[in-house]
Amino acid sequence: MSDHERDEADATNGEPVPDGGETAAGQAGATAPGSAAERGAGDEGSDPGVDEPPTDESDQRAAERPVGTGAQSVVRALENADIEYLFGVQGGAIMPVYDALYDSEQLTHVTMAHEQGASHAADAFGIVSGDPGVCLATSGPGATNLVTGIADADMDSDPMIALTGQVSTEMVGNDAFQETDTTGVTDPITKHNSFATDPDTVGDDVGEALALADSGRPGPTLVDLPKDVTNGETDREPGAPQMPETYTVQKSADRTNVVSAARAIEEADQPAILAGGGIIKGDASQELYEFATEYELPVVTTMPALGAFPEDHELSMSMAGMHGTGFANMAITHTDLLIGIGTRFDDRLTGGIETFAPDAEVVHVDIDPAEISKNIHADYPLIGDAGTVIEQLHDQIDRAPDADEWRDQCVEWKEEYPMDYPVPEDRPLQPEFVVEALDEATGDDAIVTTGVGQHQMWACQYWEFTEPRTWVSSHGLGTMGYGMPAAVGARLAADDDQDVVCFEGDGSFLMTLQELSVAVREELDVTVAVLNNEYVGMVRQWQDAFFEGRHAASEYGWCPEFDKLAEAFGARGWAVDDYDEVADAVEEAVDYDGPSVIDFRIDPQANVYPMVPSGGDNGKFALSEGQL
Repeated sequence: MSDHERDEADATNGEPVPDGGETAAGQAGATAPGSAAERGAGDEGSDPGVDEPPTDESDQRAAERPVGTGAQSVVRALENADIEYLFGVQGGAIMPVYDALYDSEQLTHVTMAHEQGASHAADAFGIVSGDPGVCLATSGPGATNLVTGIADADMDSDPMIALTGQVSTEMVGNDAFQETDTTGVTDPITKHNSFATDPDTVGDDVGEALALADSGRPGPTLVDLPKDVTNGETDREPGAPQMPETYTVQKSADRTNVVSAARAIEEADQPAILAGGGIIKGDASQELYEFATEYELPVVTTMPALGAFPEDHELSMSMAGMHGTGFANMAITHTDLLIGIGTRFDDRLTGGIETFAPDAEVVHVDIDPAEISKNIHADYPLIGDAGTVIEQLHDQIDRAPDADEWRDQCVEWKEEYPMDYPVPEDRPLQPEFVVEALDEATGDDAIVTTGVGQHQMWACQYWEFTEPRTWVSSHGLGTMGYGMPAAVGARLAADDDQDVVCFEGDGSFLMTLQELSVAVREELDVTVAVLNNEYVGMVRQWQDAFFEGRHAASEYGWCPEFDKLAEAFGARGWAVDDYDEVADAVEEAVDYDGPSVIDFRIDPQANVYPMVPSGGDNGKFALSEGQL
């Protein structure tokens, strides 16, 4: 569903109810027989309970079924929103909701090994599907374990809803067992959160949270569910998701500003588009492609926007920023008109604000007014939905800018600063080679998830992204361990014929590798590539560059053998030490119908370049440590 469509669908109000209790990490009851893969993971129309979107008809159909408790109302609200997958961990305060899930023929619950994994899986599901992912946890530690994933979704504007158990309302404030002020803790990192107070309205609370999660600028929402509310009786049927009447989204930019921006584009000598993650959130990749190709505008992307514009196109300048390509950073540095669409101009992109696009006027398109001129001054502010505003600009431009020399210059920069790497015979396996090998062995629409660190940068630099919603990573928060649980969510959101590859580092993988057990149990076809250098590699790289090589707490020489660990989990495992073994291991792992892990023992001294030091000048990127 596009943002244009979402914003026209309204959502209702509703809230939940839980109570304290020990966390029970068992298999949730509300599942159909067989694994998630067998139940049609990622198939279109695989939802066995609802064949049509929430409509008056679905409301009428649902109204024929009596609602008994607040928990059942919560489940009905999820069904009314056509939710299919839930990710969570069972526990005392959320137990009434799980009991109600037991009877749902539509909702499939995936029990994760840890609540943080549940939040990352839900986040990734939302990124790939475009619809809100749902995670559940009990009160106290269950809810606080979701916080990292909620904060991650908030930083990256990913649609997600968290449903958390809470102690009974009469116990709130008494420091009851497993009580935490969940709404207070999560208020700064949610788009909206609420505390459910009534079994009659809790379903509508959930519906409202679902509607808000993917309207306008997407983000995480949360409903805290006290146990007396979910256990309480109700005969009220929740409706389809509706947004509050006070919430409005501006889709079209001010026409006067659009006309001014269109004239500036026509007159530019060195124009460049900076495509941000908002292009993908707003399903505006096609509009971007048509706009850029008609007017022959070079396209630079941010890291969250990988896949928004095909990187094999001649106009693509790939990713800019701290570890962006040299040619992308040169284009940003020398453009005279920067057309930023759906980007918040974060510090990893801009480097030093005063040196970012120093000679450029800036057109800034964003659906969130708070982002306009927050970091980079917008000469032409255009508030609205990415696809809608691109079409507005398209309609107002009468001629393409005269920029032949500029495009030739961009081609020269590509030739001058290519993304290549040495393969010396006297050094161990280079990580870039591994990334390219996996890219070649998988389809163009393969989905890549990653943790955070050097492996994340090598993946985004050396994988060629040509389609949106195929890059799933942690950007603003930089969460190590994101990749493995994200692969679970991505796999369930993906089409059956899409490959899912997870790149992890040894340090990052150790943080959440327990979620491999979920992939095994659910028979999910994911390939995990561990780029193992026995370091927290990015920390080691910075220590070498800026801390005189003092490797404080960055050496991971005590890592397990990940191939054997994978086999212990029930997955397939391989260990690869040199180039001759890469092709066979990659082919076998990708062809294996189930979870597989390849432990690539890479060069421990391999570094990520290009690199712009924090707060530095993007135009003065370093290609080696000696240039920092």
